Amino acid sequence: MRGTGIGVRLGAEGVISVPDPPHASAGPDTAVDENRLEELIVEAQTTLPFELPDLANRCAAALGLGPTLIYLVDLQQQLLIPLDEALEPLPVDRTLAGWAYRTVTPRVEDAGDDVMVWMPLVDGAERLGVLAVRTASLDGARMRRSRMLAYLFAMLITSKRAYSDWLAARARTSTMRLPTEMLRAFLPSHTIGTRRCVSTAVLEPAYDIAGDAFDHSVVKDVLHTMILDSMGHDLASGLATSVAMAAARNARRGGGDLADVVGSVDQALAQWLPDHFCTGVLCRLDAVTGALRWVNCGHPPPLLIRDERVLDGALDSPPQPPIGLADQLTPAARQVHETTLEPGDCVLLYTDGVVEARDADGAEFGLDRFTDFIIRSSSAGQRPAEVLRLLIHAILDYQRNQLRDDVTILLFEWRPQYQ
Repeated sequence: MRGTGIGVRLGAEGVISVPDPPHASAGPDTAVDENRLEELIVEAQTTLPFELPDLANRCAAALGLGPTLIYLVDLQQQLLIPLDEALEPLPVDRTLAGWAYRTVTPRVEDAGDDVMVWMPLVDGAERLGVLAVRTASLDGARMRRSRMLAYLFAMLITSKRAYSDWLAARARTSTMRLPTEMLRAFLPSHTIGTRRCVSTAVLEPAYDIAGDAFDHSVVKDVLHTMILDSMGHDLASGLATSVAMAAARNARRGGGDLADVVGSVDQALAQWLPDHFCTGVLCRLDAVTGALRWVNCGHPPPLLIRDERVLDGALDSPPQPPIGLADQLTPAARQVHETTLEPGDCVLLYTDGVVEARDADGAEFGLDRFTDFIIRSSSAGQRPAEVLRLLIHAILDYQRNQLRDDVTILLFEWRPQYQ
């Protein structure tokens, strides 16, 4: 490989290992213009989103690196969309850029007389896209600086996409329906995590979903997760789900326990949308002890995966009415169930559209195929977010991209061994 500097090993699929030599920063070719870099970081606070590619190039130059390119993943995680509107998207599958995204590890390739390093853009546990950094040669110092640049721009993208329609539009490949637009405004990041747990979710159809939704949040050492499926597939069903999510967050942020959260959603739907209800599962995981508490409101029961198998019935519970029927069917207090997870356990929440997806012959995707896919992908070393990305594409392929119902999946894992 040309121009790789010292100590670079290029293995299968472009995997790189660059040890940090004791004096990697010495020499004029690796000099960092710290004053210029400070100016650019200050400037970044007011940089508009469409100006990020130019800012990235100037920051790279201050770090002694070559030109850069920023790619963000699209809503369906099939393409890496360049922020430079003159460039073409790259497929997530079958490219080194996509490999960096899928595995959350750097990849390197020859680029004529230079080297191209593909750095994953990650905010916490959320995969955003990739940063391409061109450099004349590669050593430990340049790898560290490329990584620093990726960290910086992941934070910038995350902070600016909260108010940027331009960034949101760049991540789309199709026109979004109004109910979906409204519902997506309430959705959190697809993946969140701490040292002790990670939660990740996907939903389809990306541009036409209406009643399904997920939510997850970390409060100190407690992970809150929720999945909802509102009746119908129109603006009203999306509104019901949005009200349910807002009520749940309002109760959580007010310090309510799990029963309080469900009660608040019941009351909100009964008061504001009395003709609508939704099924759902709400969970609370103590990420220190592994104590799991959950409430199931007329929804398919959560699944517990341990040691590469589903523990049948482990999280089943007596049936309770859907959320929003407080005045008709719901008891005064919801039943809250509790168990204790073991390290490495995964809990799977899903809507019925997952298992009811049908192929051309009418055969259902089914629960066994669903859980087997997750177990096989996880045992192959895939990260939870990548497991669900592959799974949702498999479900879409199974139904020829013509889903009859919304499909939402949320997977969380307790891993205290990583603390």
